[in-house]
Amino acid sequence: MSEELLGVRDLKTHFAVRDSSPWFGACRILKAVDGVSFGIGRGKTFGLVGESGCGKTTVGRTILRLYRPAGGEIVFGGTDLAALSEREFFPYRRRMQMIFQDPFTSLDPRQTVGEIIGAPLSIHGLAPTRAARAERVRELVGMVGLRSDHIGRYPHEFSGGQRQRIGIARALASMPEFIVCDEPVSSLDVSIQAQIINLLEEFQERFGLTYLFISHDLSVVRHISHRVGVMYLGVMVETADVDELYGNMLHPYTKSLMSAVPTADPEIAKTRRRIILEGDVPSPLDPPSGCPFRTRCREAEGVCAERNPRLTDVGSGHMVACHKVELQRKTAGETRSPSFEISK
Repeated sequence: MSEELLGVRDLKTHFAVRDSSPWFGACRILKAVDGVSFGIGRGKTFGLVGESGCGKTTVGRTILRLYRPAGGEIVFGGTDLAALSEREFFPYRRRMQMIFQDPFTSLDPRQTVGEIIGAPLSIHGLAPTRAARAERVRELVGMVGLRSDHIGRYPHEFSGGQRQRIGIARALASMPEFIVCDEPVSSLDVSIQAQIINLLEEFQERFGLTYLFISHDLSVVRHISHRVGVMYLGVMVETADVDELYGNMLHPYTKSLMSAVPTADPEIAKTRRRIILEGDVPSPLDPPSGCPFRTRCREAEGVCAERNPRLTDVGSGHMVACHKVELQRKTAGETRSPSFEISK
């Protein structure tokens, strides 16, 4: 088992939201992330999935301290980043980078490719001279599959896939250990998606990178991840190793997500049953009592409205937050016959 590079413990990210009136509106708390915990081994990929608005991107941005955490721990290499001041956190910005979802809006349209990729080198003092900086930029451009004559061009002159390659080169410039990949292929064509995923896997093997891969595409997550976490309304409802999760889904929400993944095999498609969730995702400003998923869960019972289920290990590191799963395990444990008898 690999050493844990990043450990997130009971992470919370809250935002103050004021009602429509700027003078008399009451201030309410939006709990975008409300007690999320997971760990990522060094050189591994943790896939984070869930519906839009569940808090996936907020988790990634909070880890990088683009948002200030309201509570919990972000332990990176043995240091709790959540407890650091901005000045104390600055050295970690070189070691932690991000690839953004939209490869167009995340690049400054007024800067050339060379200036975009070279900025981290200047900020962190990684290129002592202008010549060294130019050489490093040429090296990075070549690594991501672009040509040296692209260095003097602007982002609008490139395709979506090329712009994402520029974003990857910028993330690699500071030689990080950890990268948050925030839906890096969601806005790209399928053929280009495969190229970018292969590029990320190549760099992970080459440089020993650790990824938090955020996506709503479950097939992509299955391909690139070693472990997967499922989020709903700001909380983690299930997490397990990738093969365990896809082969033994336990939480009702995870099952509904997986049932929506298309398959190219018509025989398998005939045997699958699509689980369609009813209703809309509740507002994080006014979440339901108890289990946050109970208002859309067909298996919800009375206890689901009374208290929020805890994320519990059901074996082999498979963690689930569901009262029904917990009850089934308890019942199975009470009714299981002994594995041996005492001879008389």
